[in-house]
Amino acid sequence: MQSARANSVIMGHPLVIMGHPLFRRRNSGFTLIEVLLALGLTATLLGLLSSAVFMVASDWNRDSDRLDRDLDQSLAVLQLDRALHGAFPHSYMDREELIRRVYFRGEDATLSWVSTVSPQRRPGLIAWQLHNDPDLGVALKLAPAFTDNPDARLEAAEASLLLPGYRASFQYLYTELDESRQWTGEWLGDERLALPLAVYVLFEPMDGEGESLEVVARIRNEQHRSIQPNTGLRGIQ
Repeated sequence: MQSARANSVIMGHPLVIMGHPLFRRRNSGFTLIEVLLALGLTATLLGLLSSAVFMVASDWNRDSDRLDRDLDQSLAVLQLDRALHGAFPHSYMDREELIRRVYFRGEDATLSWVSTVSPQRRPGLIAWQLHNDPDLGVALKLAPAFTDNPDARLEAAEASLLLPGYRASFQYLYTELDESRQWTGEWLGDERLALPLAVYVLFEPMDGEGESLEVVARIRNEQHRSIQPNTGLRGIQ
């Protein structure tokens, strides 16, 4: 009878049960073990999250560096292509022999010429020189081209690195007397008194890894208007 009355009191007054000392002790806060467990889980999640963020950031930086490098290479190749298309049969007076010569010095690993194209948009003609630095890559020198031979100014000019980690080789297109077109590894404008019909440039990675870059530039103004070449050169039709 007392048990039934107790049950009826409990069922009719649920707030009395919630106020029992046992319930007050358990709802008063977290135990030390629960706090330590929560901190451990939080630290683990933060560690996993930071690792994922670091991996994503590393991949992003690596891809960004590769895109920047590819863009720099593309701009350098485009700039060189424009400068070769704008090659000009610059003439100067040979003081020793008292004759006018055409400036263009093309060898297998170096190339010097005068162009109407300037990377800094300078007025007038610009002398360009490409050569291989054995430790760094393809280097470029620029100097103003006046009425004389620009070799001395190119020699004194400071070189800038055009394509790091690459080496360049050059070929020059010309027309034989029998009208056949051939490529050669050397073209000296002061001897031939004209420019080649086209220039082929191959940039190869120095470490053997990566893709090679190529430039094939037709030279529009290969002959000087008042100097006749000493070979049977023809323009590209």
